[in-house]
Amino acid sequence: MFRKVMVLGATAALLSACGQPEQAAAPPPPPAPPPASYMVFFDWDSTALSPQALSTVKQAAAAFKASGSPGITDTGHTDKSGADAYNMALSLRRANTVKAALVHEGVPAASITTVGRGETQPLVPTADGVREPQNRRVELTGGQVAAAPNDLAYCKEMAARYRRYLGNTQADGDAGLALSQCDGGNPGPAIPVLEKLLTDARIALPPRM
Repeated sequence: MFRKVMVLGATAALLSACGQPEQAAAPPPPPAPPPASYMVFFDWDSTALSPQALSTVKQAAAAFKASGSPGITDTGHTDKSGADAYNMALSLRRANTVKAALVHEGVPAASITTVGRGETQPLVPTADGVREPQNRRVELTGGQVAAAPNDLAYCKEMAARYRRYLGNTQADGDAGLALSQCDGGNPGPAIPVLEKLLTDARIALPPRM
């Protein structure tokens, strides 16, 4: 009798389980949102941040710190009024201005990848020589830190440009040390020095891939 009761109980439990609806599979997580982007605009031939531009930088810094993003790309641009080499240097100066403002707002300098594109990527296509306010900008994009460039090759190319345009006669002090570091395979401390020297001399920087 006891065995019969157990069999009936097990059968009832099995039927009850079969009658329950299957659990629905958990929905897949939503796709990650695209990296936030901000545009900081500049006056013609200027690297100064207007109040509106500074406000945009502060918004970008706050969003970056809140998101936990591992990096931010800081890309400078110019319009097409001016020589190519001058505009390349100007775009990098704009990017460096924005980087300094981001660091002032608490963004770690090591998380910012700074790039100058000159007049090569206009937001608004124009003929050469046209002053277009929308093209005088820095674009800030959050996301993964850019892949590390070949620093030694980049450093050596800057050293070659320094010697080609400025000559070894000016290679004393910081310049001489940077050239020596570059030649000796130690590009880390040399790169920012050579970038500044070439930019101040309005010499286009080589592409940093």
